[in-house]
Amino acid sequence: MKKNLLPRLQMFFVILLLAGGSVSAKPQRVLVFSKTAGFRHTAAIASGKISIPLLGAKNNFEVDTTENANVFTGENLKKYAAVVFLCTTGNVLDDQQQQAFQQYIKSGGGFVGLHSAADTEYDWPWYGELNGAYFKSHPRQQEAVFNIVDPDNIATAHLPKVWKRFDELYNFKWIGTDIHVLINIDENSYTGGANGENHPMAWYHDFDGGRAFYTALGHDNKSYDDPLYLQHILGGIKYAMGANPKASTKSSAK
Repeated sequence: MKKNLLPRLQMFFVILLLAGGSVSAKPQRVLVFSKTAGFRHTAAIASGKISIPLLGAKNNFEVDTTENANVFTGENLKKYAAVVFLCTTGNVLDDQQQQAFQQYIKSGGGFVGLHSAADTEYDWPWYGELNGAYFKSHPRQQEAVFNIVDPDNIATAHLPKVWKRFDELYNFKWIGTDIHVLINIDENSYTGGANGENHPMAWYHDFDGGRAFYTALGHDNKSYDDPLYLQHILGGIKYAMGANPKASTKSSAK
């Protein structure tokens, strides 16, 4: 009996190994969170909730969207490779939810802040450091010149080195010093800038065990019809999920 059992066990494990090699890896998941407790970018949020899941479908990651802060629990956040704050404003997480999110980042999670994510959680300094800046003000919406500082990043490699764009142009009351700047805005190209020559508008950094990307661009729904912007935030999402920030792999917003 034992002599006959051994070959069968060996064959069983061979079959398991072969089966495992043919099964594709489970797609990563991203949570898009768009709760607001202040000004609401209604059009941008509505468009982002459509466009970001489409980016996921085209680039092999799954997307959940919510405005329910109760999903910020330690157990639930484990499902996600990255959390996107889509135009959030004000205090959107309570103390327990903040603690769960902070632990998620410490455990290697990813964060993507879009536009008014910088206008969020002013009373929570850790969040400000994660995002990389806090919003101060903005002039009227207008066209400006954006200079690409790092053209080799997955969030900027597709952009023209001098990018002219119409948007709501943020000034910041505080900007972190440990961020890797991707895009600077030229304050001479528009009226109302308040940060001087060092006026970053997009960046990324490793932070407190996790990874964070932020872009100040994306005020309204027109951004989510712009392939350049979509590729920009796709690169940020990819980085937050764990991709190499250097533009060595192809991904598509088309």
